[in-house]
Amino acid sequence: MSHKIDPQLFSTQGHALEHQACPQCAKAQRDGELQLRHGKHGPFLGCSLYPECDYIKPLHQNDGHIIKELGVPCPECGNELVLRQGRYGMFIGCSDYPQCHHIESLEHGEPEVCEHVACPECAKGHLVERKTRFGKLFYACDNYPKCKFAVNQVPVIGKCQQCGYPLLVEKKLASGVKLQCADRKCHHTQDDE
Repeated sequence: MSHKIDPQLFSTQGHALEHQACPQCAKAQRDGELQLRHGKHGPFLGCSLYPECDYIKPLHQNDGHIIKELGVPCPECGNELVLRQGRYGMFIGCSDYPQCHHIESLEHGEPEVCEHVACPECAKGHLVERKTRFGKLFYACDNYPKCKFAVNQVPVIGKCQQCGYPLLVEKKLASGVKLQCADRKCHHTQDDE
């Protein structure tokens, strides 16, 4: 049993772009029309008078355009944070871009404070749980960028037995979890008391 395909089904798609004037040529009073073209980044609309006219229009917007205003102030400059669509997906960014480059991932949301562990470097901030762009956890001072203190292991309130540094971290060993000095110069494993 053979099926015949009705060519009328495709006639409207072919005419959708037909005779749509190129905006750049219209300003220059030329007769360029937009055509569907294919490039290494996918399909786009281009002028029929190329290379004389280099007008292109992407079919998909992945340029960081604003999707929604969030009504939350930017932690860096105080302007409003917005939800944007970028090349690699949605993200939260400052509405004052490019003057302010603050961005946030949608995944981590509000950072979790680690039981009010004070930052041993600046003594003003507290350590908060963060994620790298690859999803790995680390703990950093919430006074960033003024303070750049960060550790990869879970911070624990305590004092190093050897150097007196005011913060310890959990170190997972084959023999179990031990506490270790958070100071990079020391890293003394604490004795069980």
